[in-house]
Amino acid sequence: MLKQTVQRLGGCISASRRKGDVHMKWKKHLFGNWVRSMSSKPQSNDNRSTSYSVPKERVECVVIGAGVVGIAVARALALKGRKVLVVESAPTFGTGTSSRSSEVIHAGIYYPANSFKAIFCVRGRDMLYEYCSQHDIPHKQIGKLIVATRSSEIPKLCDILDRGIQNGVDGLKMVDGVDAMKIEPELQCMKAILSPVTGIVDSHSLMLSLVGEAENHGATFTYNSTVIGGHVEGNDICVHVTETDRLKEWKGTSILHPELLLSSKLIVNSTGLSAPALANRFRGLKSGVVPPSYYARGCYFTLSNTKVSPFRHLIYPIPEDGGIGVHVTIDLNGQVKFGPNVEWIDSVDDISSFQNKFDYSVNPNRAERFYPEIRKYYPNLKDGSLEPGYSGIRPKLSGPSQLPADFVIQGEEIHGVPGLINLFGIESPGLTSSMAIAEFICTRFVG
Repeated sequence: MLKQTVQRLGGCISASRRKGDVHMKWKKHLFGNWVRSMSSKPQSNDNRSTSYSVPKERVECVVIGAGVVGIAVARALALKGRKVLVVESAPTFGTGTSSRSSEVIHAGIYYPANSFKAIFCVRGRDMLYEYCSQHDIPHKQIGKLIVATRSSEIPKLCDILDRGIQNGVDGLKMVDGVDAMKIEPELQCMKAILSPVTGIVDSHSLMLSLVGEAENHGATFTYNSTVIGGHVEGNDICVHVTETDRLKEWKGTSILHPELLLSSKLIVNSTGLSAPALANRFRGLKSGVVPPSYYARGCYFTLSNTKVSPFRHLIYPIPEDGGIGVHVTIDLNGQVKFGPNVEWIDSVDDISSFQNKFDYSVNPNRAERFYPEIRKYYPNLKDGSLEPGYSGIRPKLSGPSQLPADFVIQGEEIHGVPGLINLFGIESPGLTSSMAIAEFICTRFVG
């Protein structure tokens, strides 16, 4: 809650006000009617007016969004001695894309050489394995096979191998179908790439550890608090914050005013699915710098009626448009999952995106499309063995039939606002890359 956060900020806020003054000022404004009726004013949908009295506090660093990337950034900043406030709209950390992934530690194979995805994935993978080992985070380096099930796919498989080698992925090896099927007897393929450095991780345990370490070094996390916009004020950026519950009550017929202004010289927009929408609500950005956003839902089905996994490695087909194909993942409990597919979906309005009001339902009938795809490499898959699991939504910067886009990390040189860092399109391999992205931000923008 915002009120409690202001009371707890201590060293994060400016020392120019006593704690009691802050508490009384915030209490006065928190229970005021800041979502004002527009019956006597011209209709407007922006959040620009801040001339009324709103409590304002100064914070050294603000990270917006407590997904795995935002948490990693907060930890990295805190370890450098910065005072950090993390503002998250949900009741706790990691409730969006970070909790709806396949939990794979990717090797860094697929991505164009020298791209952010390639660089951060390879670097982040090494950092992640080291961190998990040092902090007893459940993980396992189980390896994976990328398979060609038809002769026409073999040239693509060779291209993938060349790209992985270019990216510096260790241990990659092309194996014949016979050898691949010796490694995995239930597999059917003509050729395969063996990637021994691919693994799996308990993403919740990872995020919990990162949050704990960030807090131990002075970072503060506030939940149920939503950033709805911002503006430039002198040499600082002011972000506009309101309690998430207020957004649930908002009908869109009045101006949405903030309940708190946070002034800072460093703001990291790490809001995942809503990052472009939020950036568009920052006054002062250069026109046209926010990329268009696309959303692709990916559903997972679990394998039922089996006590033993048919595979020991992760199994990946040749990548498809918008994703890397319906593949086999195995979690640390031995549960086998197939997915994700690619379902292009419509966007939602800004406020709904801030509240993560996307459709995460899994239609059981989608299984009919999964069976033939899976049977290309797992022909013994039995009818009726797939059960709906869960879904996630990818924050993409490229749409259907477009070439995959790279991660976008925007600083002042692009958008013109000092101290604002926008993270766009942080889809897969975002989990693997999280600590490397945090390292990059601290090195590039903090020093």
